[in-house]
Amino acid sequence: MPPASFPDSDSGLPGASKLRRDRDFRRLWWGQTASQLGEHATLVILPLYAVLTLGVDPGRLGVLRAVGQAPVLLLTLFVGAWVDGWRSRTVMVLADGGRALVLGATALIALFGRFGPATLCVAVLAVGALSVLFDVAYQASLVRLVRRDQWVRGNSALEGSRSAAQVGGPALGGALVSLLSAPFAVASGALFFALSCVSIRRIRRAERLPERPERQPPVRRRIREGLRLVLGDASLRAVCLASAVFQFSFAALMTVHLLFLPRELHLSGTAVGLVLAASGPGALLGSLLAADLPKRFGYGAVLVCAAAIGDGAFLCVPALRGSSAVTLPVLMAVGFVFGAGGQVVNVAVMAVRQSVTPEGMQARAAATITFAGMGLTPLGSVLGGVLAQEWGLRTGLLVTAAGMLLSPAVIALSPLARLGRALPAVAAGQPSGRCADPGTGGVPSPAAE
Repeated sequence: MPPASFPDSDSGLPGASKLRRDRDFRRLWWGQTASQLGEHATLVILPLYAVLTLGVDPGRLGVLRAVGQAPVLLLTLFVGAWVDGWRSRTVMVLADGGRALVLGATALIALFGRFGPATLCVAVLAVGALSVLFDVAYQASLVRLVRRDQWVRGNSALEGSRSAAQVGGPALGGALVSLLSAPFAVASGALFFALSCVSIRRIRRAERLPERPERQPPVRRRIREGLRLVLGDASLRAVCLASAVFQFSFAALMTVHLLFLPRELHLSGTAVGLVLAASGPGALLGSLLAADLPKRFGYGAVLVCAAAIGDGAFLCVPALRGSSAVTLPVLMAVGFVFGAGGQVVNVAVMAVRQSVTPEGMQARAAATITFAGMGLTPLGSVLGGVLAQEWGLRTGLLVTAAGMLLSPAVIALSPLARLGRALPAVAAGQPSGRCADPGTGGVPSPAAE
């Protein structure tokens, strides 16, 4: 059968309803949801198993987390330059197929009793590298699949799934580590990635690809173009800096947090999973609010307030002591507020980034911002381990939680804070980034020559 045609109009339907009826968007959404859930479950299964079973100290846990995050620093810019010229769905399928194979092999090694620190490092490094491929590709895929006026709704759905998976995945991971043996806990991640492959492969609509010259520019030139775009646009530059500050501080905080909950508050693996999962419902609420709040109060006001409230909630955690009756509800409330605020920020920032970026440079813009933000997470993870070991868990948690408030401060002092209710347009002088006609299967039409 030929691929489905790209929709030309809403046919009188509101954006949300139209997307819900779009089978190809649903396949992308389901696949991305399964992938994100598997990723975040795996990224907690491995380090939590290291803490509870292998008994690693704070320094080694920080190093382990840094190993898994290092591919963001090493590969993201190259992946962004590459994905802009290829079908993002193919990249996503290959990435999740690779993660399924890696985790399946890791589970077999664990089954034969060789699940040690070396295996953990290899597994998290490979999963981290393939995650870079998937994350950059999925951020470019929506722009190529649906119309501009559906981006906010589409981002709300995709980022809602991602944010919910960021804590729903750890909840699942914590429960699996507590209830199952290591091989079966690790193998569960492979199942989610396999489901993602199946769903994304079923998308039938031809992908709109940016027009490519017969001779592609060198990778270094394409990377420089992405860097110049982000550094040259005030809004993208602010998004980049705010993301870098947040991701660095959050990585440090999570290293301390994963130690603080079981060792200082004496929570079980299942309780730790529940605490981390509490931001899942918050993220779902945030995804519902994210499409409407900017239209009512403006993107700038929403970004500053949501970031300040969500990030500031973690300042309550260091004050908790012991496993009293109020500890678990307070921790879950903090997670809920953090999830809601973070989700609103994620959707609004994604829409702003996509609106000011030429379509032919979406992957490079996303990769550059991811590189600047997530590229600092290995250093943040190591810093969190050092702070926990040298200053103690409670002080380390307080310092890293305070550091997260630098992100809303950056937003408040940037042009992002002055954005109104409408999304900004691509700045004058930027390349058009025209896409190939979707009916040609991604090949530029003769009229475009």
